[in-house]
Amino acid sequence: MNSGSNIPSSSGRLTNLLSNIMDKITRDKNYTSVKDYSYNLPPELIAQDPLSDRSSSRLLHIDRETGEVSHHIFTDIKDFLKAGDCLVINDTKVIPARLIGAREGTGGMVELLLLKRLNDRKDEWEVLAGPGKKARPGNVIEFGGGKLRAEVLEVLEDGNRIVRFYYEGIFEEILDELGAMPLPPYITHELKDKSRYQTVYAKYEGSAAAPTAGLHFTEELLKEIEASGVNVARVTLHVGLGTFRPVKTEVITDHVMHSERYMIPEETAQIINETKKNGGRVISVGTTSTRTLESAADENGFVYPGESDTSIFIYPGYEFKVIDGLITNFHLPESTLIMLVSAFTGREETLKAYEEAVEKRYRFFSFGDSMIII
Repeated sequence: MNSGSNIPSSSGRLTNLLSNIMDKITRDKNYTSVKDYSYNLPPELIAQDPLSDRSSSRLLHIDRETGEVSHHIFTDIKDFLKAGDCLVINDTKVIPARLIGAREGTGGMVELLLLKRLNDRKDEWEVLAGPGKKARPGNVIEFGGGKLRAEVLEVLEDGNRIVRFYYEGIFEEILDELGAMPLPPYITHELKDKSRYQTVYAKYEGSAAAPTAGLHFTEELLKEIEASGVNVARVTLHVGLGTFRPVKTEVITDHVMHSERYMIPEETAQIINETKKNGGRVISVGTTSTRTLESAADENGFVYPGESDTSIFIYPGYEFKVIDGLITNFHLPESTLIMLVSAFTGREETLKAYEEAVEKRYRFFSFGDSMIII
């Protein structure tokens, strides 16, 4: 009696999965136009506010082997993880990077958006400035009545500025007092609680935007996941606003990716490498964790600890070396983020899932719902 003859073995499932992935990679290499990653989204589906309970968001599951879609709530994430897996989270912390001040001498309003601290130059930052004509080299901008001052040092090729800050006291405390959270432009509602644009595990300050896939986790849910035998490993990638910039080139391979700083502790690399060695799965929470891991791995998927910059651009045709699963939000049309998801899932499968999410009225973008691809 062969009651289980129609059930594929674990090795058979792996063979099928690898075959399907290679088919998708070969097929999707042809999709190089930015328009290939577009979809229609009703504006009312853009989430303007976070839910009162982080983990009560909806969760769409894409079976990576079959492409089938199912619908859940985020606390069901536990059902897709198993003992021996490794969940990788990005513990960067968003700084209140939006500063509104006045140009010294004229009083004209100037807004700065802090992008990246320049590690080799004390108190110097790369920033976005607007309007640009009020932020030329030599101009000084005051914030909080002079509590914080910024001198514009140079204008970069992409229009960003390098500024040097002057202040008395602790910079982070002054920034917390004078700065606002740099919410994406599609969020028009005021965020009353700054902590809702932070993950519960945020630790190292430096991001201009939140790693939004992690916003759904609560401390209680993470404890339940760890108690089930899943290892939780931390990386740090400071998210820049380039994440939200649209791809302006018609051919996606002409797009130049922004650079971001990442750090992988020795313990994290060891956990991930042991997981792979023991046959466990590495599930990445977010595109930022994914870019970090894929940047720090060799061709065999071995992850090295350390600190560096990455400008890796992942789009269909890319062969993943480390991750076996991805938890992510729903991303903007024609963005580098939806291209990364398409590289992992398959372009057709991704856009089909997005269409179903629109049909079922999922909430989109930073404060929206989530998906797991595994």
